[in-house]
Amino acid sequence: MTTGTVTLAPLRHADVPRCHEIELELFPGDDPWSENAFHSELDNGNYYVGAYADDELIGYAGLAASEYEASVHTIAVVKHWQGRGVGKMLLNDLLARVDELGVPVYLEVRTDNEPAIALYLAHGFEHLGVRRRYYQPSGADAYTMGRPAQSV
Repeated sequence: MTTGTVTLAPLRHADVPRCHEIELELFPGDDPWSENAFHSELDNGNYYVGAYADDELIGYAGLAASEYEASVHTIAVVKHWQGRGVGKMLLNDLLARVDELGVPVYLEVRTDNEPAIALYLAHGFEHLGVRRRYYQPSGADAYTMGRPAQSV
């Protein structure tokens, strides 16, 4: 059993190899992000946060934002930490950034990812539509979900 306190901190370039390992574990049937993709996201100034337990990266989340809207690019938590509130912590951190900007936020989520969909609905997201065959190469569909701008 894994124990320890989970803390959030900015994701670092040194975390990228572990991020890629997590991607390979969680998304084997699709196109896991490469190390280059993570480095590019960090270099482009997008907001990425890591969840750490006992100095081990156990999850991460990323957000791109403009003055008009924000987009959740990813939220991932290693399997043995899922269902323990880490995804909620990461989402709350992203939403706090979005709320500071006062903009709506959007995301895509696999239509079969019921725990994530429930989390998003509980945080004010609504279904906006379906993107057929969004995830490749599996061809899985995705819901597009959105949350209106919030006042802080």
